[in-house]
Amino acid sequence: MINCAIIGLGRWGRNLVEAAHGHGRLKMTRAVETDLDRARGFCAEYQLDLTDDLGAVLADPAIDAVLLATPHSLHMAQVIACAAARKQVFCEKPLALHRADAMRMFKACRDANVVLAVGHNRRFWPSMQALRDIVASGELGTILHVEGHNSNENSEKITEGWRLSPEESPGGGLTGAGLHVLDGFVSMLGPVRQVYARFSSREPGPPPRDSSVLAIDFASGVTGTLATVRATPFYWRVHVFGTKGSAEVLDEATLVLRTSGIPPQTITYPAIDVLAAELDAFADAIEGKRAFPAREVEVLATLSAFEAALQSMASGHPVACDGG
Repeated sequence: MINCAIIGLGRWGRNLVEAAHGHGRLKMTRAVETDLDRARGFCAEYQLDLTDDLGAVLADPAIDAVLLATPHSLHMAQVIACAAARKQVFCEKPLALHRADAMRMFKACRDANVVLAVGHNRRFWPSMQALRDIVASGELGTILHVEGHNSNENSEKITEGWRLSPEESPGGGLTGAGLHVLDGFVSMLGPVRQVYARFSSREPGPPPRDSSVLAIDFASGVTGTLATVRATPFYWRVHVFGTKGSAEVLDEATLVLRTSGIPPQTITYPAIDVLAAELDAFADAIEGKRAFPAREVEVLATLSAFEAALQSMASGHPVACDGG
């Protein structure tokens, strides 16, 4: 059994604890949270030893792995500390707000011979896995363009806290929801060459009322567009266009395949527990069975495009991605 500690018991940290409950190979035993009063009831329910001292958890030889569900700005120091303590690391996305910081994290974990898994959970959607397979197979012919959208009305519930900070969410919805789409793009189509992005805020909030729009040029010559609106009800779309057809994912289980002269084919995949599948992949990586699906080169390429988008939003001009 891989004994784990969860760091951060906000909404997503609690989701990870619930996903790990009853897991065959991972067991949550400790929790770190700055707001102890808020976390006590939850920790009692899941039998977690609660503390506000990360150092004490890292010094505990009984802890094998640490899962970070903390503000983005804390990730680098926390990941490097985990690596120094020889703890396996799972870190929620975005791993960092700057590519150079992410490189330091991967190096620290590589030098310590521990896993660094980044929580891009949409990779585990059955529909997105099928889309990657279709693109890789050549079934769509030469890929010319991709379109994506991810809106998530969770922002309507955000009236305080770090997610409202422009330092923690500098791209608005892009930093949270939109990054899932950008990761999906990179995992299928490779690195981005240039981004032209706009950020528009109707009202400062809370809750926030903003939209982010990206025009993307991939190194391969493929073009793309990405949009996200934090306030609108949940909507997901990733649509890949090729010379022989197109394939469009509309949610966790639904893919629409279009081929010239043939009616669109809607394919529905069996639902899975996505976070449990993500934790399975983390356990596999720890046990040396297979590498975690979000590879270092892809995480860095996604962050390079993300950072270029933020720079473009600020300058009003296209920005080339840092691939070096």
